Amino acid sequence: MNNIKAKKKYGQNFLKDDNILLKIIEAMPNNNNHIVEIGPGLGDLTQKMLKYKDMTAYEIDSDLLTILKSKFASEIQSKKLELIHTDVLDIWKQNNTLYDGKYDLIANLPYYIATNIILRAIEDPNCDNIIVMIQKEVAVKFAASEGEKEFSSLGVIVKLTSKEARILFDVPPTSFEPAPKVMSSILYIKKDSTQVLENQFKSFLKAAFTQPRKKLSKNLSTNIDKESLSEIYKELNIDENIRPHELSPSLYRQMYNKVILNDKRTEQPE
Repeated sequence: MNNIKAKKKYGQNFLKDDNILLKIIEAMPNNNNHIVEIGPGLGDLTQKMLKYKDMTAYEIDSDLLTILKSKFASEIQSKKLELIHTDVLDIWKQNNTLYDGKYDLIANLPYYIATNIILRAIEDPNCDNIIVMIQKEVAVKFAASEGEKEFSSLGVIVKLTSKEARILFDVPPTSFEPAPKVMSSILYIKKDSTQVLENQFKSFLKAAFTQPRKKLSKNLSTNIDKESLSEIYKELNIDENIRPHELSPSLYRQMYNKVILNDKRTEQPE
């Protein structure tokens, strides 16, 4: 382990199970895309991926960066690997992308920022595929479908912006050093680059799932007047007792479009 202790502040758990590493490699899409890795850690997955493709790896921990620079000196020199010492969220803010060209994000993500990273990768126009290891509980939310109790705004966003989203396999705590307290999963998302969701729609979804077990109409009535909401329900043939997790992504989209249309009508002067 290079005498490196995992740092809690970076949510570090080093993947040590070779069988899991090989299963991730097997899951890599067969394409010509570049690979971006976030948080390469000690470089075990990096080492295996470099056998197949050129890579860009983002590492925030300066101690790990020293190890990685030494371990991959020849790959860095030959430009097979670009190692960048920074916080990826800062790069996304500056450039809106992590790589200037089509890429696949393949990484073992720190739990504490995993959701944020996946949502940013979905927004990134250059990212084609996402294969990430995250907490199982979160992976289930991203992969859930309407009707399932785990279905949330994350599931709606993924369904509307991807061609496929599923959990490939689970990874037990014993596969890591140190062992996390929860089960992990490998989440796979194949993006649909033609679909882009505006921030206003995401805010609408957030409101819809404010209290997931309440009626959807109750959640939305804080932002939309009851009369307009009732009219939209009738137009779209939505059951007034429906809960947020029971409505399909396409109906969420249609409902939002009607809300915006009503807002524009209201804004027009008499």
